[in-house]
Amino acid sequence: MTNSETSGWDASADAWIADQGEHGDFGRRYVLDSVMLARALALKPETALDLGCGEGRFCRMLARHGVDAAGIDPTARFIEAARERHPDGRYLQSAGERLPFADAAFDLTISYLSLIDIAELDRAVAEMVRVTRPGGALLIANLNSFNTAAVDGGWIRDEQGRKLYFPIDRYLEPRAVPLSYRGINVTNYHRPLSTYMKHFLEAGCRLTFFDEPSPVDGAPEPKATAYRRAPHFLVMEWRRER
Repeated sequence: MTNSETSGWDASADAWIADQGEHGDFGRRYVLDSVMLARALALKPETALDLGCGEGRFCRMLARHGVDAAGIDPTARFIEAARERHPDGRYLQSAGERLPFADAAFDLTISYLSLIDIAELDRAVAEMVRVTRPGGALLIANLNSFNTAAVDGGWIRDEQGRKLYFPIDRYLEPRAVPLSYRGINVTNYHRPLSTYMKHFLEAGCRLTFFDEPSPVDGAPEPKATAYRRAPHFLVMEWRRER
């Protein structure tokens, strides 16, 4: 059984594709896209790899700016959809822990909310670094670790349904977290932020950018206000130094 089967992504692929549409969900469209695209293009990469590309949305965004972007994902349905939407793109079915590329093959390697789906984080980080050229960059968008440590899915509400506070527990305890929403039933992995930092540092990378972005102007309410109270995402940029 493949990782995408055991994690639920094979069964959830069509629901995910429908949920994302062409522009992505709230977090991607109104929080992460502007930061991720700006950081990627500022690096002026000729080649890029999107690890866990899903249906290829971010690869298409990069391609519109002239970046030769390859996408990999272990879920066959995502690769099929990516190829349908971007026939000129390069999409391969592969696990992030075993990348089918030569050493130093890319100027930029991207994980756009995919590390939370990978059980063997250490192997995935090592592979990302391996396929990035020395001096190249790794651009990471991830769920904040206090978000993945949420109790019972997050917000505690009052009798009128108003959001009171966002509880967390067992923050330092890495674990698999089942996640269900809008027909998508998958497994994410909670890890403290220090775990991510240690893996990239031990792989010979230097942190060059860190942000916890807010929703952009014009983001729809009340989601934008709720997001500012308990933000979901962080963005990191690392340089491979050796």
